[in-house]
Amino acid sequence: MKLFSKADIKGGVHHRLHFIKSVYKYRGLLLMLLPGILFFIIFHYIPMYGVLLAFKDFRIMDGIMASPWVGLKHFQKAFSDPYFLQVFKNSLLISIYKHVWGFPAPILFALLLNEVINQKFKKLVQTVSYLPYFLSWVVVAGMFINILSLNGPINAIISILGFKPRLFLTDPTHFRSILVITDIWKGFGWGSIIYLAAISDIEEEMYESAYLDGANRFQRAFHITIPSLAPVIVIVLILSCSSILNAGFDQVFNLYNSMVMDVSDIIDTYVYRKGLLDMDYSYATAVGVFKSIVALILIIGTNKAANKLGGKGYGLW
Repeated sequence: MKLFSKADIKGGVHHRLHFIKSVYKYRGLLLMLLPGILFFIIFHYIPMYGVLLAFKDFRIMDGIMASPWVGLKHFQKAFSDPYFLQVFKNSLLISIYKHVWGFPAPILFALLLNEVINQKFKKLVQTVSYLPYFLSWVVVAGMFINILSLNGPINAIISILGFKPRLFLTDPTHFRSILVITDIWKGFGWGSIIYLAAISDIEEEMYESAYLDGANRFQRAFHITIPSLAPVIVIVLILSCSSILNAGFDQVFNLYNSMVMDVSDIIDTYVYRKGLLDMDYSYATAVGVFKSIVALILIIGTNKAANKLGGKGYGLW
């Protein structure tokens, strides 16, 4: 039986020649792309080989491949450990609080900044709002530890008002709120860039038409700017949902202490202690793999929901 006709073979040869010509034509751009591809291969895909640790009783002297397989033993151990369930709950709650309060912050900031007419003042506010993003959590944690200390300005104001000073960072009832506030303060300016870029792409004629129809600034923002931002907001929301269990290792690690462990210990800090301090590599890897699986499920689910509710153009794929 003849599998391929002459036309099929000729067409295949034509496509290969076209592909080779395209590669040669865009060789400069492809070379620029090469460092990025190598980065992902070396630092993202090759380390995935270590996922095998989650299914083995890892022994340093034997290496990963020679260590014995144990199936889902470490996953069962994690799910039967009440403390793991506690850190899972902490990660979820802290992340949800950050999303609920922190996600709208850059959108509101971008909308407000868009209404500023004085361009010099607008650029000044933008620049100042970006600065906290470039500070490491070590620096930010040091700043807030001093601000919230007994001798800090917050307690000084509380004392002037006649109330008793308190150590906020050792109080479990306030610690999660501090995490949310510091996270918003650090990231809202930088997060607004993508929304400001999307706003600048909205056609000016739409605003002019609305102005001629008598729409005030609030109505123009509500009926033109926000609907135009909707696809961008959905995409950012999908991407942020994939990291719902990333409650912020750097932030929590630099701010938490033994007094607030019950409400602050998250999966990342738990994995750090189990993996690097207790040297229980297999168990720590199993917990990390579980977190990645949850993130994958969430991003697929959120994307499907976005496509279903807003149409195909709202999802990532």
